[in-house]
Amino acid sequence: MTPLVKLTGVSKSYGSIRALRDVSLEVSAGEITCVLGDNGAGKSTLIKIISGLHRHDSGTFEIDGEETELANPRAALDRGIATVYQDLAVVPLMPVWRNFFLGSEPTRGRGPLRRLDVDLMRRTTRSELLRMGIDLRDVDQPIGTLSGGERQCVAIARAVHFGAKVLVLDEPTAALGVKQSGVVLKYVAAARDAGLGVVLITHNPHHAHLVGDRFVLLKRGAMAGSHTRDSITLDELTRQMAGGSELDELSHELARVAQSGPQPPEPAGPAGTTAPPRDDTTR
Repeated sequence: MTPLVKLTGVSKSYGSIRALRDVSLEVSAGEITCVLGDNGAGKSTLIKIISGLHRHDSGTFEIDGEETELANPRAALDRGIATVYQDLAVVPLMPVWRNFFLGSEPTRGRGPLRRLDVDLMRRTTRSELLRMGIDLRDVDQPIGTLSGGERQCVAIARAVHFGAKVLVLDEPTAALGVKQSGVVLKYVAAARDAGLGVVLITHNPHHAHLVGDRFVLLKRGAMAGSHTRDSITLDELTRQMAGGSELDELSHELARVAQSGPQPPEPAGPAGTTAPPRDDTTR
């Protein structure tokens, strides 16, 4: 099958700083492609290229097999690429249904009688969330009262509702606890099962290996590895994420320090001689 999104040898520089160098990845329908890397690895730059915020300098960017250059994020949305950032782009004091349709509110009536179709937005929000398996207490409650995991799930459901074919998630579990992270990963898997291609940006190999089908590892803007789920274990993925041989060298150094232990310095006597041990029993 033709990948929904395919990047081949993509590079990006900001002046003299090279943020990405010859990065390639594929995103297919019904699959989750995980992009892993520490801070400064180039994950944010990759997101900006896929979402249409920045253009790549070299390499090819294909959507549905057609080479393209996205002019802006609206062009990406029109091609079915939706990006959910860490800040989620929500208004905390507005109700859930208003945030669900933020910027795309349906209306009814004409001319001076034109108004928001609030009933339609409430019904649609509730039904779309239920379709994703999200059962909120009340869609009229401010979205700021929801947990971080629930807000992430609303953002995912919103992208699915508005026709996204490719869903790009920027560190969706970074600021969440263990239980909430599990909830978010459950709905990420639900988006995959609904036929979407998902790009999951994360620095957590455990979360990636739970749901991922493909893994792309970035280090200082370059690819440090590309694997399918069947070709790599969680331990090896964690090892490569942590630096591989660099981690082995660090472990060797730490083990040597632990075995030898810190050696206290000997006190110096007059003229550089070693002072005799002090006897405190006379005190």
